[in-house]
Order: sequence, then C-alpha cells, then structure tokens
Amino acid sequence: MKKLVLIALALITLQATAQERKDRQKMDKKERAERMSQYTPEEIAEIQTKQMTLQLDLSEAQQKQIMVINVENAKSRKAMMEKRQKAMEDKEKMELTKEDKLKIKNDMLDRQIAMKKQMKDILNKEQYEKWEAMAKEKMKKGRHQKKQMMHKK
Repeated sequence: MKKLVLIALALITLQATAQERKDRQKMDKKERAERMSQYTPEEIAEIQTKQMTLQLDLSEAQQKQIMVINVENAKSRKAMMEKRQKAMEDKEKMELTKEDKLKIKNDMLDRQIAMKKQMKDILNKEQYEKWEAMAKEKMKKGRHQKKQMMHKK
C-alpha cells in the first residue's frame, strides 16, 4: 500500500512539474515575441548585423551589404507577423488550406534560397562556411523546440 501511495505521489509531482514547465515555455515565447515587436525592423537588422560581425569578423563593406539584407528580411518578417496576428484575431481563418500552407512553405524556401545566394556573394569562403554552420544549428534548434511543443500538446 505504501508503495502505491509513493508511486501515485511521484506521478502527481511529475505531472505538476511538466505542466509548469509547459506554461513557462509558452510564456517565454510570448515574452520574446512582445519584446521583438517593440523594435523597428531597422533596429532588429542592426542587432543582427552586429551579431554577425562579431561571429564572422565582417569588413565594413560586408556590414553595409548585410545590413541592407537584414533590414529587408526584418521588414518582411514584421509584415508577416502582423498579418498572422490579424488572422488569429479573426478566428475564422485559423485553419489554413493545403494551398495556403504550400504557398507559405514555398515562399519561405524561396527567401532562404535568395538569402543563401546573397550571403555567398558577400562573404568569403571561410565566412560563408561558418555562416552556413550557424544557420544549420539555428534550424536544428528550431526543429527541436517545435518537436518539444508538438509532444507536449
């Protein structure tokens, strides 16, 4: 009997901890989105460019070229975010059709291809390889977080 009580207590504790962690992750994501929405696309691009300068040791000319790219990307991301928020408010358009999902995925892949080409033109071989490795790591991290969120639902 004591063993059953201990097992039940352990399961209840485990469940409470898991629920708390899930809520905290949701809050972290919301907080991060709110913080980023406070910045203008130019400010976001400046931060990204400075981070890339530190990581890739960019020259002044490279910084200027990458800043232009980062501003364009930040503006398009902000516009997409606002569009998504409006759709969420409408509630009717919560479900995307198969065609909508395909278009969104194709647009994203086109942007990634264009970004890769632009970076290849701007960066030297060593910098480009390092940038690619950073991008892969970022994607891997994003996928890992997405998988965690899917398993928790």
